[in-house]
Amino acid sequence: MPDVHAVRAFLDEHHLVLADRIGDFCQREIAPLPQPDDDHAARVQAREILAALGGAGWFQPILDRDLRACVLIRETLAATSPLADAVFALQALGTMPILLAGTDQQRDRWLPGIADGRTMAAFAMTEPEAGSDVAGMAATAARDGDYYVLRGTKTLISNAGIADFYTVFASTDRTKGKDGISCFVIPANEPGLKFVKPQVLSAPHPLGEIAFHDCRIPATARLGDEGGGLRLGLATLDQLRATVAAAACGMAERGLHEALRHARARRQFGKAISEFQLVQDKLARMTTQLTAARLLTYRAAWEKDTGAERVTVESAMAKAFATEAAQRVVDDAVQILGGRGVLADHPVDRLYRSVRALRIYEGTTEIQYLVIANHLIKGADNA
Repeated sequence: MPDVHAVRAFLDEHHLVLADRIGDFCQREIAPLPQPDDDHAARVQAREILAALGGAGWFQPILDRDLRACVLIRETLAATSPLADAVFALQALGTMPILLAGTDQQRDRWLPGIADGRTMAAFAMTEPEAGSDVAGMAATAARDGDYYVLRGTKTLISNAGIADFYTVFASTDRTKGKDGISCFVIPANEPGLKFVKPQVLSAPHPLGEIAFHDCRIPATARLGDEGGGLRLGLATLDQLRATVAAAACGMAERGLHEALRHARARRQFGKAISEFQLVQDKLARMTTQLTAARLLTYRAAWEKDTGAERVTVESAMAKAFATEAAQRVVDDAVQILGGRGVLADHPVDRLYRSVRALRIYEGTTEIQYLVIANHLIKGADNA
C-alpha cells in the first residue's frame, strides 16, 4: 500500500481513511485474482473488476470530482493490478465529459450505472491518423435534422468491444478544424457502431478498434456545444492526467517492493545482494525517483481540488516525470531480480510490460515537455 505519510501535506483526513480502505480492498479482492493470460481472459476479468469496484463504491470519487481520492485509488490499484487500474482509469475518462458538460437527462441516464459498476465507459478520441494531432481527426458527425450521422474509425480504444457506451469525438464542421470537433455519448449497441477488432498488447488489456458506418444518433447525445468537443476532451485530460502519474507511481512502488524483497533474500558470494553497493545505488535512486514523482503527482491533484481552474502545467510535469521515472524504476527492478525478473509469471515482468504504455497515452512525454516549455517561454515573455 502506498505510503500516505510522504504526501500527507496534500491530503485531507478523509483521504487517509480512504487510503487504508482501498489498500485493504485491493489485498482482499484484487490481489487474489488470477493474472489473465490472453486478451479474452483480460476482457472477462475487466468486467468482473468493474463490478467489484462499483459494488464497493470506488467509482464515487470520480463523480465527486475528488482528484486526490482518484489519485490514491489509481496508485493503489496499479501497484496491485495494472488491469484493475485500467478499468478505473477508463471509467473516469469516459465519465468526465458527462460530468463537465452533460445535461440533467444525460447524467440521469448514465451516472447511476457508472457509479455502481453496471455500466462500463470508454473514451474514443484516437484515430489511425490522429494521435497527438487531435485536430487532424477524420471521423465526422453530419447534422441531419434532429440527428447526427457518424462515419469514421477510432483505434487504440481501451474497453473497445466490452464498453456499454463510448464518449466519442468527431468533426461536425471540417472547415473549422479543431473548432469544428464535437463530443457525443453513444451506447455501444447503437446501430452502425461496430467493434472491428481487438488490438492485443503484450500486457493483457482490452484494446481495440471501433467504426461508425452511418451511425445515426439523436442530437441529444451531444455533450456540450457543437464545436466544443476538443475543448471538452482537453479539459478532461487536463483534470485526469495526474491520475496517470499516480498509476506510474503505483507500478514503481510495486517494482521497488519486489526488488527490495529480493535483494534482502538473495545471497551471492556469501551475503545478501542488498549489501553490495551497486545494488544499494539502484535502490537509492529508485526510492528517490518514486518519492519525487509522488510529490509532483499529489501537488497537481491538490491544486485542482483546492480551486485551481486549470492544472495543465502541474499535471504535465507530474505525468512526464512519474511515467519516465516509473520506467526506470521497473527496469532497475528487473536488473536486481536478474533472470527471475523476466519470467512471464513474475510481477516485475508484468510491470515491465504494463508500465511502458503510460509514457504514451493521454499525451506522450514529448507532448508534456512541449506544454511545460511553452508555459515557461510565455512566462518569460510576459516578465
